[in-house]
Amino acid sequence: METLLFLFPQFNYMSPKEEAYFKMLGPEDLQAPKMKDDSSRQKDKERKSRLSLFLTKSGSHENVSPHKKANTTPSNISAEAALQWSDSFEELLKHSDGVETFSQFLRTEFSEENIEFWLACEEYKTIDSETKLLSKAKYIYTVFIESEAPKEVNIDYNTKMAIQKSISQPTRSCFEAAQMKVHSLMKKDSYPRFLHSDIYLRLTRRKGPGATMFRRRSRSCVFNERGEATTEPSAW
Repeated sequence: METLLFLFPQFNYMSPKEEAYFKMLGPEDLQAPKMKDDSSRQKDKERKSRLSLFLTKSGSHENVSPHKKANTTPSNISAEAALQWSDSFEELLKHSDGVETFSQFLRTEFSEENIEFWLACEEYKTIDSETKLLSKAKYIYTVFIESEAPKEVNIDYNTKMAIQKSISQPTRSCFEAAQMKVHSLMKKDSYPRFLHSDIYLRLTRRKGPGATMFRRRSRSCVFNERGEATTEPSAW
């Protein structure tokens, strides 16, 4: 631990989850990415296995409560509030309950790493301390970006390599391209399915015994000839 404190004095600025994560790493893990031999790659696999187990036990990203089960939804959300989330994906992301419910849906599809990465990037952009920025960048890279990361997100090779090159001296915008790609993936792929999921329909009281239909102007998701998700006004 003393070695880690010497290399990363920004432990004083970390969340408990991030500090526990960095305690699992050795000094060689804190260096910039480089070519590794077979022995190093084997150690990487063992480290990532331990990290994956740690993340599973500790729950999802700290911005999404790990105490709520995937098949439950907050009981204090009104149908009218939930209906607002169908206006657009951006509208859903403005509401903490919307993010939490959408996260629960993604867990049922085993793709919760997308919203967790997006939330981590949003938090990352608010960091003022350069030391904390470095530790947070390393955390995001190790958990979400590098090959075989425990919660690796689906981004293209060029975007991944650009992040790898900048991780030793990260800027507030170094994850921006990757975040935009993951946002687009959720918006075009996961969000339309979420609006038709049992989790969402139960909240809007449009499914189940005694369901009540609320009528309001909203936008429904449709796909154009290129298979891209778009929205158009409709009345429920």
